[in-house]
Amino acid sequence: MIAEQDRWRERMERRPTGFMTYELPTAIREAAEQLATYVGCNGVDLAFVENATVACNAVLNSLRLSADDEILVTDHGYAAVRNAAEHVARKTSARIIEAKVPFPTIEASQIVESVTAKLGPRTRIVVLDHITSPTAVIFPICELASLCHKADAPVLIDGAHGPGMLPLDISSIGADWYVGNCHKWLMAPKGSAFLWTHPKWQQEVHPLAISHGYGRGYTAEFDWTGTRDPSAWLSVPTAINFHMKLGGPSQRERNIELACESATHIADFWNTERGSPDNLTGSMATIRLPLSDTATVEQAIEIRRWLFETHRIEIAITPFAGSLWARISAQAYNEPADYQRLSEVFQS
Repeated sequence: MIAEQDRWRERMERRPTGFMTYELPTAIREAAEQLATYVGCNGVDLAFVENATVACNAVLNSLRLSADDEILVTDHGYAAVRNAAEHVARKTSARIIEAKVPFPTIEASQIVESVTAKLGPRTRIVVLDHITSPTAVIFPICELASLCHKADAPVLIDGAHGPGMLPLDISSIGADWYVGNCHKWLMAPKGSAFLWTHPKWQQEVHPLAISHGYGRGYTAEFDWTGTRDPSAWLSVPTAINFHMKLGGPSQRERNIELACESATHIADFWNTERGSPDNLTGSMATIRLPLSDTATVEQAIEIRRWLFETHRIEIAITPFAGSLWARISAQAYNEPADYQRLSEVFQS
């Protein structure tokens, strides 16, 4: 992907003004169309952004909220997106309502019951993760979107980990907005993500930087917010092709199987537990660390540093529900032996 990004950069720098004026508008829409085909939506409904957090900020800041309106989130949500919701609530005197989802999560019904119990007549948006970042739980987003809409609450799906991990058909999910990163499981260059917006909301949603495209339509506003390096976005089609060359669906299934089997092995070895069962787990999985100390952010940071500096193991360590959890990931370059090494670092 780096070589493809360099190719686009060289092409841009050869004639910057001409590239930005004449080539980029077509190139960026062609890349968007190819990404849209891969994730199951129409290209005219998809705009490139730098990351999923930027996309969530764009949606949240485009809402017309009043005092005591409610933004519904869950306690499994990504901290940066939670901060964005808090910021918008503070500006508008709206309120953050949190649904606490049981963890470890055993059944999808626990997620549904926790979220729907917090829906109310003042709910103006529901922010849900497709795959949660701290706990690696797959939410039943189609069912949740349907139930939220029955309560007249629009739905923003934070699918930061979705593209490349799970099969996507965004148009059929039933969400109002879906955001995803291409620089995670699709292995595209950093800074390549997207915001899908249902047509009924496109006149309301604007990028964080208002520029020359203002008032010219959804994609026009997002495609040009000022001079920037678009090479990461233009490299996404090559990342998709590489993903498919690795096997596409079969590679995703292999990654999920490896993550689930490895998580079970590690949990058994540590005599602890997994954060979610196979049917709620993708190619990331969480396992409770066999430690009795109080779970703090500082402890998590220190353990993560120790794992890398001492054992050259890079994983996320997260304090959640009173314990520290290891979040493993499985990609094409991983093998069972990688997780065996991790399991042996800690003794139960």
